[in-house]
This record gives sequence, C-alpha cells and structure tokens, in this order.
Amino acid sequence: MAHLQAVRSTLQPQQTNYNQLTTYYDEHSQVAWGYMNSEPRPCFTGVLLREIVDWFGEIAKRVDDPDCPDVNYVVVASAHQGVYNLGGDLNLFRQLIEARDRESLYKYAQACIRPLFLNASHLNRPNLKTIALVQGDALGGGFECALSANVLIAERGSKMGFPEILFNLFPGMGAMSLLGRKIGYGQAEKVILSGKLYSAEEMFDLGAVDVLTEPGSGEQAVYEFIRKEARQRNGALALRAAREVSQPIAHDELMRIAEIWVDAALRLEAKDLRMMERLVARQTGKAESLSGAGSAVLSA
Repeated sequence: MAHLQAVRSTLQPQQTNYNQLTTYYDEHSQVAWGYMNSEPRPCFTGVLLREIVDWFGEIAKRVDDPDCPDVNYVVVASAHQGVYNLGGDLNLFRQLIEARDRESLYKYAQACIRPLFLNASHLNRPNLKTIALVQGDALGGGFECALSANVLIAERGSKMGFPEILFNLFPGMGAMSLLGRKIGYGQAEKVILSGKLYSAEEMFDLGAVDVLTEPGSGEQAVYEFIRKEARQRNGALALRAAREVSQPIAHDELMRIAEIWVDAALRLEAKDLRMMERLVARQTGKAESLSGAGSAVLSA
C-alpha cells in the first residue's frame, strides 16, 4: 500500500469515526482525499456507502463555511492495493433475490445512487471538481463510481468493466447514463453486453478515462492535473457547466433505471444465482490475490 502511505506522509488526517473510509485534507493544494477500505470485500457495503455520503456532507459544509480553508477538489481512491472497487455487494444481492425482497433491493440501489449522484454533480458546489483515481480493478458498481467523477484518472494496467451480464443482469446504478454520455450510447451498450475487462489504455482510447498515467504515479497525476488546470480553471468550470446544460444527469433518470434493474434481478433463475455465488467467492479471495481479482472474476 505504498501509494496510500506516500499520501499519508504529506497530508493532514481528518478526525472522523469512519470505519471503511480513510480521509485526508491537503490544505496547500485544497484537495480532500478519500480512500475506500470496505470489509470483508472491496465492494460497496452499506457502511461504505453511508460513510461516503457523510464525508461528502462534511466537505460541502467546509466549502460553505467562509472561515474554513477552501476545498477545490475531491478525490475518491482505494486503500486496497490493486483494486479500486469490485462493485455491488453480490452476496447481499443473492440473499435478497432468493428472499424475493424487492423493497430491500431497491433501498440498496437508492443507497448506491446517492453518493454516485453527489459525485457526478460535484456535491452541488459549482467551484468543486470531483476526481476518481483508479489504481486497480474497477468492476460493476466500482466502474460506475469512477465514471461518476468529473475527471477519471487511471493507472496503466488497471482493469475496468461490467461483469453483470455474466449472471444475466446489467449494471443498473448509472452505467448506461454515465458511460453513454462519455463514449456514446451505442458503444456503451457494446461494453456492457460484452462482460469483458477493458484495460485503462482501452478505456482511454474510447474516451471513458480522461487521464492515463504510469503504474504507481496516480497521486502525482492528480496533482499534475490540478497544476495544469489552475491556468484555465475558470474556463474549465464554465465549460463543465455548459456540458451539464446540454447533457444533464437527472436523479430521477438514475432511479427509474434502478427500478428496471430491481425487476430484472428478481427474474434471475437458479443458474444465474449460482454464477453470482461463484463471483462472491472470487470477491472473498485472499488479500494477496486482490490485484488479480478482476481477471479471475471475468474468466469464471
């Protein structure tokens, strides 16, 4: 976890009670850092989702407080070496589907969309910019999370994709809305239906990744991006505002798609749930094999 240790050595830790999120504030560069550290798997647990929303709320309060140092950038990264995030809690999905618990499935979808939408809308603060730093596998909801950021920075060798089609489902918490706006809806459908892992390089060529950097240089790339943007920040923020007028992402749109996802999930058959169970087993693999988890998942 050299990348996290390097950042820790230079940043001011926040006094929080978070269990699955490690946060730091770089007052000099006006950057809030959040490193996801969910347990027992690097996926979106209910705890992690709540803590991200709470952290976003703290940042918004800081931005609004004239007596607090400014925050201009929010970076969501991962404390798991080789893994950004493996997506939704598949073990929970399987249990709720078997129990035919539509209400709880929909509540989980809502919980996922809440931080995603806040990230995409830069916490409703016009001078704030959100950044995803991907230093490993970003699958399913993990890839959706990365796509929701205003800027996606990825290290070469990272893998991204949507494995949901392997168990006869689709990524229902923003994939089509977010990826479609970046690379076109026809291409987004091909990516989603392929179920394959794409390299960061491939996603950069498609237009989904904004900044491609060398392995181990992710944090440096974040600061380099900030340094370069400083010269044109006013214009860049205005251009983003214009894009949001022409390509708005509405919360209602995300929630209506989530309902389609819930209904589709409840139609899964026993063979689909068995595949999901196999993927859960992959997610719970030994920590030392995390860097290869995404490849293992999609070769199942």
